[in-house]
Order: sequence, then C-alpha cells, then structure tokens
Amino acid sequence: MLSAYVERFDRQDPVSALVVGDRPEPAVPDGWAAVEVRAASINHHDIWSLRGVGPAEENLPMILGCDAAGIDDEGREVVVHAVIQESARRGEPAVRSVLSERHQGTFAERVVVPRENLIAKPPELSFAEAACLPTAWLTAYTMLFRQAGVSAGDTVLVQGASGGLSTALIVLGRAAGLRVWVTGRTADKREYASRIGAHEAFPSDARLPERVDAVMDSVGTATWTHSLKALRPEGTLVVAGATSGHVAETHIARVFAHRLRIVGTAMGSADDLRRLLRFCALHKLTPPIHDALPLSRAREAFATVADGEVRGKVVLLP
Repeated sequence: MLSAYVERFDRQDPVSALVVGDRPEPAVPDGWAAVEVRAASINHHDIWSLRGVGPAEENLPMILGCDAAGIDDEGREVVVHAVIQESARRGEPAVRSVLSERHQGTFAERVVVPRENLIAKPPELSFAEAACLPTAWLTAYTMLFRQAGVSAGDTVLVQGASGGLSTALIVLGRAAGLRVWVTGRTADKREYASRIGAHEAFPSDARLPERVDAVMDSVGTATWTHSLKALRPEGTLVVAGATSGHVAETHIARVFAHRLRIVGTAMGSADDLRRLLRFCALHKLTPPIHDALPLSRAREAFATVADGEVRGKVVLLP
C-alpha cells in the first residue's frame, strides 16, 4: 500500500528522510480494527520524527502520521484517536505512545488501531476537516478547557499566529467566549489570526495593553520570557511544544512572587476527542486547511509544514 515513511533519520534536513512508496498491508491483532484512510493531517510531531525524536531506530521503517479520518472495517465513518495505551507488566506503569512511535502511523492507505480508539465522525465535518482534529485541535482543547483554568470573559494570549495548534486555540477560544490575543512575526500572519477570530494581534515580544489570565505557548525558547512576563498574578502558562527550541532561562523569582502556574500538556483522552468533535459540530466550527495534497505528494506537503509558512493544517489524501 502507498505510504509515507521514514527508514533513516536526518537531523539537519528532515524532509530528505521522508520516503513515499509501498509498505506491506498491516496485520490486524485481536481487539484492533483496520481503517481505510480518507484523509490524514501533518503535525510538527511528524517533522521531529524524521529527525529521530519519537520513533526508536529499531522500529524503522516507520509509517508516519498521527491523525486520520476514514472508514472502519464495519463501514462506519470514524476519526482515529492517536494515543495508544498498552497494558504494562505487573509493577510497571502503562506504556503510552502515539501512532508512528511504536505502531505504524496514518500516512498510508490503511492504518490499524485499537477498536476503542475509533470515534464516530460527525456528519457536519468532512474527512479532511475531521483529520485535522486528533492532535493539534485536541491539544488546544485540553490546553484551554482542562489546563488553563480560564472562564468565558478571560483573556488568553496565543504565542504564534498561524500554525495548526495556534489556529485551533484561536477558533476554540473565540467560540468559548474568551478574549483571544495572539502574537505573530509578520503583519500577514497577524492579519490571518484576526480574520479567523483573534480579538487582537500583536508583533512578537510586543508589550501588551494588560496582563493576561493564561498564555498558550508551543513556540518554546523564543517566546518563553515574553510568556511569563505577559501573565497576571496567579496566571497560567500552558506549554504544549517547543518549535523554536527546548531550552530557555526562567526568572524564578517572577514565578513564585506572582504565584504563576506552568503546566505541560499534550493531546488528550478519547473522551476529550468526543467532546471536541461535539463542540465543533454544535458551533459549526471547521479547521482552516492550508492545503490538501495527494499522499503521493507527501514530500511537498512536509516541506510546506517544515518551512513554517502554513495557515492552518496541511492534509494528505490517500
């Protein structure tokens, strides 16, 4: 079956490590189900996987991709929850991974997942739209509604104005009654953020009119200091990525003097994904899609995401 996979890592030029070609049909273990993939979306996780962050070398070759929507072996339209929870040996913690780390991913004509990871796709969403939700949008949902501790009327700052996670935070936050502020490096990105729902858009590192109740940061090193300075006392910084780097200095006195909370999160549960899908259907929300390309053009799609000039999500269509 046609797939986009990695068989060697390249830290300097990750897109060059992507292979588009045939891989064997997947076996279906007991309790698992095969899904005919109709659409799958790319995340920065997939770029990091090409660098060797995620899948272990002994598991190569590995089909990439966490997100997918398609038709299961019972003919149902489904969305795939990408988090795989496996039982551990006695006395050891359960093993938790996402598709494309220990198990083959979604950038293929078919993917195999535990049956409990299949969530009914709302008819209000197309396959391409639904395929954008399980990683970036689910992470945004948990950042806002589980980790940030915010309520309707509160102000949230989103660091970064145009990627998949940022657009999800803007759209979901606006629909939930939050005042959404964003930062962006360029006027074009800031204008895009305003167009999809941000109340205010500021240049990166700009001094804000007032401090905010929570900051959503997936940028990392480049925005870390600004994120902490932007918080009101007892505010919350929610971290779900580090696209600009994983190491940053922290002014510790600011954290304890202002009683700040720093919370890390990633993805969410299958029940959270069900709630997210329901929320999108109820509010008629659809993820912005930058581009949708055939799986055969996966390298081109990956290059677009790696360049960082996307407006929403990039989707692959097997």
